[in-house]
Amino acid sequence: MKLKISYAIVVEGRDDVDAVSKAIDALIIPTHGFGITAETWSLIEKAYKEKGLIILTDPDFSGEEIRRKLTSKFPDAIQAYVAQDLATTAGDIGIENARPEVIAAAIEQALANAEKKCEALPTDYEEVSMSDLAMLGLSGDARASELREALCSKLGIGYGNAKALIKKLSYWRIGIKELEQAIEEIKQNI
Repeated sequence: MKLKISYAIVVEGRDDVDAVSKAIDALIIPTHGFGITAETWSLIEKAYKEKGLIILTDPDFSGEEIRRKLTSKFPDAIQAYVAQDLATTAGDIGIENARPEVIAAAIEQALANAEKKCEALPTDYEEVSMSDLAMLGLSGDARASELREALCSKLGIGYGNAKALIKKLSYWRIGIKELEQAIEEIKQNI
């Protein structure tokens, strides 16, 4: 059964629309890559104002550039991410390669993250520092990149280097306790 949401979802291309529509019942708007037309910008803006927007781009360099472009115009859009390994088939990276349940889980995680961001911070919230990342093996360790990738996938926040991870954790209000718990769960499953 498809997940039904009121938000509009912005994706890159026609194949992404097909893949997302197998998992989600929503308005899905393709950008058709970097060359976003004035008509498409208008449609995205209308959806942003009237429905709210979820951005779901490919987990590659081009997808991140399109995400940045969209986010600069629509800063309150919800960010949804699919891990690169879950969106890759025969070396081709794209949302169109993700299974419907992976896409649905990414949208659900993005909505949960957005809801959490609106809640009051818990009294025991402690922001994560660069030294915390090093202590947890997320920075300065031979396997740090691999662990960050697993963590970002688990949290649904999109991959980033250590500096980007700090920003994402702060943005999504993920504190040290939640980070330590997520790392522990990942290490148990490795």
